[in-house]
Amino acid sequence: MKINRIGIAQWQGGIKDGRGAISTGSGALQEYPYGFSSRFERVAGTNPEELIAAAHAGCFTMALSLILGEAGLTAERMETSATVSLEQVEGGYAITAVHLILEARVPGADQATFERLAGMAKAGCPVSKLLKADITLDATLVA
Repeated sequence: MKINRIGIAQWQGGIKDGRGAISTGSGALQEYPYGFSSRFERVAGTNPEELIAAAHAGCFTMALSLILGEAGLTAERMETSATVSLEQVEGGYAITAVHLILEARVPGADQATFERLAGMAKAGCPVSKLLKADITLDATLVA
């Protein structure tokens, strides 16, 4: 089975003075602004790295939900943040790392099992497989 998802980017102008808009095929984002300043100068708007971070956090958390279910566990609540690191390297910029921070309440799970299952989700989620960056994970099981 093949599933296609669509993202659309529009851009006008030069790299520093230009502006763009990002949309998703689902309509979740409609011409949401992005540009040099929102990417490199922390000005309002989004940027590709932020969108990758959100996608990775969502993908990983869903993958963990599946893996927990296969282990006979159900999360009461999970929250994952992903930090994507964009660094200047030889030849330009590169996403060099992603750090996932997960906090979850999973009745019946012990920390060792939880960390093992979370590691499986980190390795197996499709977004993790896409990225060549170093992906790290801190997984905290909340009692």
